[in-house]
Amino acid sequence: MRNLDWSARGRARVYALTALGTATCIALAFAFDSFSFTTWSWRWGSDPLNNLIIPLLIAPPFFFLLLGKMRQLSIAHQELAQVASTDSLTSLLNRRAFMEVVEGYIRRMEASSRQATDALLVIDVDHFKSVNDRYGHDTGDDALRLVASSICGSLCEADLAGRLGGEEFGVFLPGKSHEHVSLIAERIRMSVDELRFEPNGEPHPLSISIGGVIFEESPTFKELYRKADEQLYFAKRNGRNRVELNTFGQDVRKPA
Repeated sequence: MRNLDWSARGRARVYALTALGTATCIALAFAFDSFSFTTWSWRWGSDPLNNLIIPLLIAPPFFFLLLGKMRQLSIAHQELAQVASTDSLTSLLNRRAFMEVVEGYIRRMEASSRQATDALLVIDVDHFKSVNDRYGHDTGDDALRLVASSICGSLCEADLAGRLGGEEFGVFLPGKSHEHVSLIAERIRMSVDELRFEPNGEPHPLSISIGGVIFEESPTFKELYRKADEQLYFAKRNGRNRVELNTFGQDVRKPA
């Protein structure tokens, strides 16, 4: 029973509600046929078997078709919502959806007055223009898919990843300590650095720079992104293929 899908998109719900609707129709048929409005009393109808046969012939196909159409509409709605929130190239959340999920989480935490340490990482693929220029945009897309897969493979189930645009990605880490954020960011960097990317059989190194901001307050996504982007700029100015983190509210270190 646990494997059955009882949601509006599942067949189990269609079958169960069809059976329930049919049983309700049978009960109503017996009730109307058995009640006398003249004597205000209950009695068996002239042919009670019809109260069972007729609903069994009409109700199941009616409810099954109706509920089946409702299920198809629910599936279509989910697919449209997924298309609207998903980046078509990497299958990650797109920028708008990523931002809305992060801001929604922050607002819920603020409303519940819970204290938690969270982090936003902004990730940029180093020298990505050279990949497009040398191998073409199709190969560049392959590289972005590899990077996206590597990022997701380095995250926990509760973490969130999105493509913010171009060769830039975002990662949101809820409920992580400073040390844990640093470990995850470094794990992401190393996983990309170790990728085997060989367009046309020619090895080409891939690396990323990561800027991140760790926070306990309730800032807006725009404020967090600006701070993380400043750290990303610092990482790129100091050699790339590195991680730079800071705490929200602290001064950003100047690039060397």
